[in-house]
Amino acid sequence: MKPSAFRYHAPTNLAEALEALDAVGHDGKVLAGGQSLIPMLNMRLAAPAHLVDINGLAELSYVRTDPGGVAVGALARHAEVEADDAAYAAVPLLRQGLRLVAHPVIRNRGTTVGSLAHADPSGEMTAVLALLGGSVVLARKGSTRTVAAEDFFVGPLEACIETGELAVSAYFPRLPGRTGTEFVETARRHGDYAICGVAAAVTLDDDLRIVSARAAYLSISSTPLVLDLTDALIGRTADTAIWRDAVTLATSRIDPEPDIHATAEYRAQVAGVLTARALRTATERAATTDPNAPGSTGTTGTNERSA
Repeated sequence: MKPSAFRYHAPTNLAEALEALDAVGHDGKVLAGGQSLIPMLNMRLAAPAHLVDINGLAELSYVRTDPGGVAVGALARHAEVEADDAAYAAVPLLRQGLRLVAHPVIRNRGTTVGSLAHADPSGEMTAVLALLGGSVVLARKGSTRTVAAEDFFVGPLEACIETGELAVSAYFPRLPGRTGTEFVETARRHGDYAICGVAAAVTLDDDLRIVSARAAYLSISSTPLVLDLTDALIGRTADTAIWRDAVTLATSRIDPEPDIHATAEYRAQVAGVLTARALRTATERAATTDPNAPGSTGTTGTNERSA
């Protein structure tokens, strides 16, 4: 199929883009990477009367690392964020999650902020932002506002972006020193949306004992689900942790829905397996982190999709 008719707008700067969005109101859609929007247009799952293409806004194409974390502009491609070594050193979970986003050809064009705005509960970046406690900056003609991750995702494929607003950037905070992270997922085929995915962050004290353990889940609920699993692991070290206690706690707090890809029972079982795997690796990475490196979060190791 082909898209229904629409009027095309190509602003060259942010002010022009916000003016266009203000003018078209509810009838407009924003085109950035287009890796989600274009298929929806072709299948007529979306039929906007106006399409506002922001690819001319060079001012939004950036990845910036500061002492507090990483800021990603609306036109930064997944591949650019993934390849940015400064961003990886500050927030390793970004690269760990981005490596699992679809295929390289999709990451070359798709945008990280666009993925967040799409708010797919199976999207890796939604889980990353939620686990890190990040935020998204929304701009409209005459004003801007910053929305925390916990308030940004309001439902499946629904973010709190109001009519006339544009998601201009996202901020991914650094985690405390001696924190390790990991992102794992399982899909039916390489590049497919995950049956389940788990992002984990574990923080250790100076004696290498666990003081905090959290996990974020995708493809489990209608919005990113973040669970505090500290109670199951506190005081343990990587070699004494009882991962099944964390699994039991996690699976008691999730309620996955069945679909054509997996039953609820199977998805819950996968979530448990991935929880143990992600927590174990995150803890091992935390134990090798330089405690004198501010915001260091365990940059050793790699993460590949389990399929």
